[in-house]
Amino acid sequence: MRQTLCLVLGGALALISGCATGPNANPKDPLEPMNREVSKFNQSVDRLVLKPVAEGYKKVTPPLVRTGVSNFYNNISDFSSLINNALQLKGQATGEMVIRVSFNSIFGFAGLLDLASEFGIDRHKEDFGQTVGRWGVPSGPYLVLPLSGPSTVRDTLAGYVDRRNDLTVYLDPIATRSALGALSVVNARTNALGLGAMLDEVAMDKYIFTRDAYLQRRRSQILDGEDPQGGEDTPPK
Repeated sequence: MRQTLCLVLGGALALISGCATGPNANPKDPLEPMNREVSKFNQSVDRLVLKPVAEGYKKVTPPLVRTGVSNFYNNISDFSSLINNALQLKGQATGEMVIRVSFNSIFGFAGLLDLASEFGIDRHKEDFGQTVGRWGVPSGPYLVLPLSGPSTVRDTLAGYVDRRNDLTVYLDPIATRSALGALSVVNARTNALGLGAMLDEVAMDKYIFTRDAYLQRRRSQILDGEDPQGGEDTPPK
């Protein structure tokens, strides 16, 4: 698996290498001019569509309902985290995630109630980008994806696998699947309303602030808080 992922990542890096900027470019963000344009587009969509919808949703939806919706999507994410903990050979975390997903899915009405947290069962969030990073696949250049936001080449490719772990994508009819997907976006944006306000207050250059925060956070997630020398987000060999 690791060799295949490295080959795919290498091919992707080769395809975009011609778009890289000059020698003064940030080595982690050689596509900064393109990324800034995509970031501006995302900010426009957020300002005109996503933020107003999220604010309206928060205004008309009772907190208890919003909490249930967030719990539901967290439970779906927990299933993917369970798989990725197992792929990283994290035995204790995998066991706790099995208990968490089973308990909330069965007794928490498909995750609407987060009973596992009430009983002190920890959540260990992991995604496939963290998994392949943990096994040595480099991040590649920073990317800003249309509508999705901050990413890297590795995380973009790995995100496809995580989407296959989202059980809602297999639901029929397509109207139900689409409605749950739209609600997921609205729920996530509603939960991030406070973050947007913070960015407006503290960031002189929101693009650089967001990029550096994302890369630092991903490095910490992949290395489980460790800080080896070299500045890379893959564990030392």
